[in-house]
Amino acid sequence: MTTKEKFFYFIYLHRTGLTVFGISLLLLVWPLVETNPYNLGLTNLIAMYTMVVLGLNLFIGYAGQISLGHAAFFAIGAYGSAIGTATYGLPAWPMMIVVALAAALVALLVGLPALKLSGHYLAMATLGFNIVIYTILVQWDTVTGGPSGLAGIPYLGIGSLVFDNEITFHYLAWTFAMLALLLSLNLVRSGVGRGLAALAEDETAAAALGVDIRRAKIKVFVMSAVLASLAGSLFAHCYTFVSPDSFGIFVSVDFVIMVVVGGMGSIWGTLFGAALITMLPEWIETLENFKDVVHGLILVLILLFLPQGLVTGIVDAVRTRIILGKKHA
Repeated sequence: MTTKEKFFYFIYLHRTGLTVFGISLLLLVWPLVETNPYNLGLTNLIAMYTMVVLGLNLFIGYAGQISLGHAAFFAIGAYGSAIGTATYGLPAWPMMIVVALAAALVALLVGLPALKLSGHYLAMATLGFNIVIYTILVQWDTVTGGPSGLAGIPYLGIGSLVFDNEITFHYLAWTFAMLALLLSLNLVRSGVGRGLAALAEDETAAAALGVDIRRAKIKVFVMSAVLASLAGSLFAHCYTFVSPDSFGIFVSVDFVIMVVVGGMGSIWGTLFGAALITMLPEWIETLENFKDVVHGLILVLILLFLPQGLVTGIVDAVRTRIILGKKHA
């Protein structure tokens, strides 16, 4: 094997780690290139949404299930941290962990009965859960602040370093997002991930191969809830204000659209899906008032013409063209 071949083999062998490293470098210098605080704020929002969508993609793309209620776990993280720190003065970092554990417990309690369902029945069950959480946020105004929301949430900090602006929070949010990305990549390449992939293809065949279907579904549901809760906590401490409007059913639908656009079962596509759906209203300002309609139209078009997702569909098309080109050559 020549030196050139060894080099390319090394690149191929470590492509995942090198890709993560390359993205991390880009994110490291991004605040030096983009000085507009508003645009940095959008990329910070993408980081938090990426965490939610990574967990949701594991549930939809690998476990083969559907959830229209992940904004509820996002809300649990946000309001849990907000109430604990702003109302009761509890320390922020331990509160994030406690709230994430609480979200895991809620996911377990919801998942045990709900995951006996499948298809649109499961979708309706998770949608109902989201509506229940949203109603609590609106109606329990003595605790949540009601429709007016809850303000006075402190910024996160480590010692003298306080994440109180878009630049410092950029590094914090994307550190969490990249750790979630690495966790997801390692999971899908493990035996658990292969079991989930088998589950998404055929539950009966997966069971025959020894996959505990019920336990696998619950585990990935709980994990996705924890990621959503952590993202919600970051959201609360980033904006120092939360209101129910940020956690309604249309937010859950947007999370599903991000998964579909990026590609169900595509971890890398999650980044693209979260970025595109978050940035789209900013690019098409005239459609700002019709955001939900545009997102719904995108979802329909993707499912009709690229059911495997935009990123996955484009990659597959390029691969097919390359293979056909080699055959004709």
